[in-house]
Amino acid sequence: MMPPVPLVHIADAILLIIAAEALFLIYRAKNKGPTVARFLPNLISGAFLVLALRLALGEVHWLALLACLAGSFAAHLYDLWRMHR
Repeated sequence: MMPPVPLVHIADAILLIIAAEALFLIYRAKNKGPTVARFLPNLISGAFLVLALRLALGEVHWLALLACLAGSFAAHLYDLWRMHR
């Protein structure tokens, strides 16, 4: 029987999926897809949240968690500001 996958590795896989999604959407933006400014803040916000989860599971210093959460909040606020201007 295989050992269970540590949750840190699941968070790493999610971060890789987010990075692949960003690359795909950037490629599509060059070929008449949605503009990069439309989706990138949302992806950055989500990536910061998953990174905060990954760091919390790895038991790092709380300031690193705070920095990730602040980055996510800033990207989210920028996305909201951009939508409502």
